[in-house]
Amino acid sequence: MKRGYKVVDVFTKMPFTGNPVAVVLDAQGLTTQAMQAIANWTNLSETTFVLPPQSEEADYRLRIFTPRSELPFAGHPTLGSAHAVLEAGRATPRNGQLVQECAVGLVGLKVGGSAADRQLSFALPPARQAVLEQADRTELEAILGVAVDDIAPPMMVNVGPVWIVARVASVDQLLALQPDFGRSQVFEQRLGVTGISVFALKDDCGTDIEVRSFAASQGVNEDPVCGSGNGSVAVFRHVHGLLPSGVEDYTATQGQCVGRTGRVHVHVGADGGVEIGGQCVTTVDGFLAD
Repeated sequence: MKRGYKVVDVFTKMPFTGNPVAVVLDAQGLTTQAMQAIANWTNLSETTFVLPPQSEEADYRLRIFTPRSELPFAGHPTLGSAHAVLEAGRATPRNGQLVQECAVGLVGLKVGGSAADRQLSFALPPARQAVLEQADRTELEAILGVAVDDIAPPMMVNVGPVWIVARVASVDQLLALQPDFGRSQVFEQRLGVTGISVFALKDDCGTDIEVRSFAASQGVNEDPVCGSGNGSVAVFRHVHGLLPSGVEDYTATQGQCVGRTGRVHVHVGADGGVEIGGQCVTTVDGFLAD
């Protein structure tokens, strides 16, 4: 059977500079085992499978896999899959919105513009967070090879995927990180987290940031540009009061260390609600045969 297949570069409008996600359209009939095998074969940070919705409120249902496991939700796959579905004519926005159904429930997406100028954003699922215990913080610093911020202690942030979030002193320090991925994999598995997202301020105003996300336990040592990681960082900044007064919007850049130039648009409402957005571009358009 031939199934529609796209690879979409997310958080960029220029091919080969963002974070690719493989999107399998017409995924009906594929078993969980087959989906996992395809995700392992594509060897991208995530591969998604588009299915008919089970909820009357949704436009489509999505299953999301890393090379090693299924995720209940993820950011760049959500945006890339919405782009693929729209481009393939599988859904039409209603009042500028799409609704994705996935394991965390219904996720709303805003759609602005069209074609190459299309902007997509999603509302991050409600987050749960907990400050990292001191022994785990010590292990985190050993994995990263640097001290993390004392003012804003590292936290586990659960938005479906669970990210350990920490801030370091400077962008130079962030870009120089060489984590111990073997040790990180054991650490992530012990705590039951998806990975580690670390950030640093880019400017004296305290708004825009640089981010790196590591997920050795998922078979992805460094995720080029991570939507759920950036969403978790936004939650972290809100909880710790790290956003300047009156600032609700900022830009995060990510991917320098793996040759990418991703740009993530982040909105943090006064109530702590987070929206993550960006542009997408299709780099592969064809079929999978199984």
